[in-house]
Amino acid sequence: MNVKPEITSLHDIDVDALVVVVLEGETPETVPLLDKIDHHTAGTLSALLTAHELRGKLYETTYLHQPGKMKMRRLLLVGGGKAETWDLDVMRKCAGAAAVFLRSKHVRSMAFLCRPEWEPGKSAQVVTEGVLLGLFDVDSYRTQEKEERFLEELVVMAEAGSVELLERGVRRGKILAKATNFARDLINEPSSELTPTELASRAAQVAERFNLDIEVLDEQQMRELGMGGILGVARGSDEPAKLVVLRYTPEESLSDELIAFVGKGVTFDSGGISLKPSEGMEKMKYDMSGGAAVLGAMRAISQIRPAIPILGIVPATENMPSGRAQKPGDVIRSLSGKTIEVIDTDAEGRLILADALTYAHRC
Repeated sequence: MNVKPEITSLHDIDVDALVVVVLEGETPETVPLLDKIDHHTAGTLSALLTAHELRGKLYETTYLHQPGKMKMRRLLLVGGGKAETWDLDVMRKCAGAAAVFLRSKHVRSMAFLCRPEWEPGKSAQVVTEGVLLGLFDVDSYRTQEKEERFLEELVVMAEAGSVELLERGVRRGKILAKATNFARDLINEPSSELTPTELASRAAQVAERFNLDIEVLDEQQMRELGMGGILGVARGSDEPAKLVVLRYTPEESLSDELIAFVGKGVTFDSGGISLKPSEGMEKMKYDMSGGAAVLGAMRAISQIRPAIPILGIVPATENMPSGRAQKPGDVIRSLSGKTIEVIDTDAEGRLILADALTYAHRC
């Protein structure tokens, strides 16, 4: 999707649909922006309010075709709820709801009006995030009944102010939303595709594209270090475990301290010998969501470039039952040197994170 900022009058924006937020209790008499829209639509806004068809209720939508003396082909009024609960998070969700609604109407281009009382940079950021997050495709593997309608352009607009502030907000919003959607894509992958080795490969692609340092420890290297927690969990799987270590180093650091993000990367968790019930077990491909969040965060960090060194660590493994799997009653020795008695093999997360956290502490 093409996302761009623009400073222009609302009646001059040339898109398929313009999105305007209306809060509860607002009227053309109390809000100059709504008065302007009411004027350009020949009193349509006042009529909708009088008929209680437009109330500003949270996420309520009112869709107008050919809205009077304005270039846009459609006008979408989205309820923002009560003024006292309106904030950036609600704005983000309103933008996402608007994008999903307009896509269902075969709209190709949309504009979102940032009102003059909103801080332009922050509002442009969350609007961009909301639209890109709302349009996330969860059906990448679907071959039937797949959504084939696409929004191609988003214009984040204001009627006055600095286009540079809008542009900075749009850029940051794109970085954060794309990093989040990258993590969501990883999470939705089937475990047959996203093995620990493949997760490490995806991390390497992130490192190469976004200029991060990366080290991937294999099982032999972890054995030499004494990572009994990760290796114990991995014993039952035919897929080898990996420890992914990503490093971001700023050009000029304002701190000697290192921040570390550590995320669980169990690409499938059957529970091991302490086997989970079969109902819902397909969702255990999501047990690497923490690791995906770390990779997404590191992707965003590399572009935002904070002035502090940051480490991202993902211990990646499967937790499977087999003749080689660890068993209840086994005792393992973690990287810290502490021994751990395994009572329930389905408590694997704390074992792999213990080694990963110790590794982070030593960096």
